[in-house]
Amino acid sequence: MTGKATVISRANIALAKYWGKNDEALNLPAVPSVSMTLLPMRTETSVVLDPKLSEDVFELDGEIASGGESKRVTKLLDEVRAASGEKAKARVQSRNHFPTASGLASSASGFAALAVAARVAYGLPRNDRDASILARRASASAARSVFGGYVELPAGTPGDDSLAAYELLGPEHWDLRLVVAVITEKRKDVSSRDGMGISRRTSPYYDAWVERAPRMAAAVREGLAKKEMAILGPATEASFTAMHALAFASTPFTLYFQPGSLAALATVRRLREESGIGVYATMDAGPHVKALCEAKDAERVAEELGRTEGVIRTILAGPGPGVELA
Repeated sequence: MTGKATVISRANIALAKYWGKNDEALNLPAVPSVSMTLLPMRTETSVVLDPKLSEDVFELDGEIASGGESKRVTKLLDEVRAASGEKAKARVQSRNHFPTASGLASSASGFAALAVAARVAYGLPRNDRDASILARRASASAARSVFGGYVELPAGTPGDDSLAAYELLGPEHWDLRLVVAVITEKRKDVSSRDGMGISRRTSPYYDAWVERAPRMAAAVREGLAKKEMAILGPATEASFTAMHALAFASTPFTLYFQPGSLAALATVRRLREESGIGVYATMDAGPHVKALCEAKDAERVAEELGRTEGVIRTILAGPGPGVELA
């Protein structure tokens, strides 16, 4: 047993969206999702075993985390302790180098890093598939951040706890860019977990989403494999707009858009329709707009989004590696 480990992970943004669970207890997604792991949007997480502790201590971005966040961390650590036979509690320190809990997949990168760091600190062998399963139980999107490049997490089968993400294509496959238009630095009001639960229970569009999402994911996979933006881009936009439509049609409605979001979406459409740039938008459960384009167009897209009213700054991201031991 090493007793300590530090891991660097990256956020991922789903091009084919995950929204909704078909097994709440095992945190299994109802639809397949395909994502891109993003450089430089990183999380650094350290796990240090301390036999003197009576309970785990979780520090996020320099502050002791809230009860709900700490419970999820402790639950993951309990699973690792059960597998390793080591009972010592742990001190966990995690820092995101991008906005936390605002729709930029900070929980995905955080739990991916924690899953790998905890396994190493408690003396379990490095196994990214097992770490992906462990991370998925805490945050389904975290299963994807264990791996680099372009990653798929299939839909889960109720009762089957073996579901893990896997790398579809390495980061070197296609030098795409995601230009993130940051709308706010604040935490969002409705978490992804709560939002998708409301959608599953109340949205009249939920069944249609579950039926249609696999076809959108297949189109995203095809576009990536063929390096065809004309296939990938429309499929990416179709997935995010369908996800937000069913969230907005929930009771009570869940709305992640802010005025700056709409302005940024208009900028992306204008660049495509008036300037002929192959750029397409996506959004997760948060107000930020991510513009997908090829590397050659990224600076122009970032410049235009940076001038858009309601956008406070931009982050330029490309395909990055999976988790790394520091």
